[in-house]
Amino acid sequence: MFSRERDYTIDDVWRLEHQPMNAAEKYYLIDGELCIKMSPNQTHGRIASEIARLLGNHVVERGLGWVTIEVGYHPPGERYTVLLPDVAFESRARAARTPLPTYAPFMPDLAVVVSPSQTLAETRRKAAVYLRHGTDMVWLIHPGRDEAEIWTATEDGAARSEIIDIDGELSGGAVLPGFTLPLMRLFSL
Repeated sequence: MFSRERDYTIDDVWRLEHQPMNAAEKYYLIDGELCIKMSPNQTHGRIASEIARLLGNHVVERGLGWVTIEVGYHPPGERYTVLLPDVAFESRARAARTPLPTYAPFMPDLAVVVSPSQTLAETRRKAAVYLRHGTDMVWLIHPGRDEAEIWTATEDGAARSEIIDIDGELSGGAVLPGFTLPLMRLFSL
């Protein structure tokens, strides 16, 4: 985490990221708390790019929408949260037809967080924030633990998670019907 001297807004983050001295920095907000995203390591990069590639193939072949990498998303009408998933899926129904030159003013259908350097508490906090603001499914990938978590919201709005071990697979469920990804494939990169 970075700073809590005041509540920051998405406008503050936009200004910070566009200052020349911060050109290499990426920030995100959770309920007004300014956070800095660390540069990905090689493990993170390989896993995130493989997920993006496989998701992208599935999505494009079926005309379902778009897969993005490290795009900022904020809930509609909410100025104190902007999240930066490593990989995301935007359905045609949810996304803008023409990409915007700002953060996306909606939450993705699926958010993927690869977390070799974050604690379980930090990644689970992000999963809860995504779900609270309308994301349908969150995958938390834990390379150091050889496991992943699939987070979804229950009908009453509570967060539900399922831990998948290295012998299991990620499933797109109702968000991406027919998509599966064996974890062994990711953790052997």
